[in-house]
Amino acid sequence: MKYSNEVIINLPIKKVIELFDSEENLFKWQPELLSFEHLSGEKGEVGAKSKMNYKMGNREIEMIETITVKNLPKEFTATYEAKGVWNKMKNYFEEIDDHSTRWRSDSHFEFSGFMKLIGLFMPGSFKKQSQKSLEQFKAFAEAGK
Repeated sequence: MKYSNEVIINLPIKKVIELFDSEENLFKWQPELLSFEHLSGEKGEVGAKSKMNYKMGNREIEMIETITVKNLPKEFTATYEAKGVWNKMKNYFEEIDDHSTRWRSDSHFEFSGFMKLIGLFMPGSFKKQSQKSLEQFKAFAEAGK
């Protein structure tokens, strides 16, 4: 399954990237994030692996993030692996003008096991959750203006 999401953030691209590229800020705009643990590679750089634990509804989900492209301020790409789910998320940042930035994310999901059924019957829930994350970042970033 593939889809794209987008949000316009009313901040200069430099400030957006500064806020986005901060491990400490993850918890400020992802309230579902319970923990973030660096596992290997140079922290925050291509090849780095981290374990992330999320609370999704009544269950906890553990996923492994692997950074595959870090060409900021233009692009940040990572894969996220959880039980039955593999996701590649390409994030693109574009300066619209001195005061606004477009963040587009392209998501590619592959499912196995039971998660194939979830992906087949509830594809909209994944896109909705992705958009919610972008909106949460926008609200966090703009609140600190």
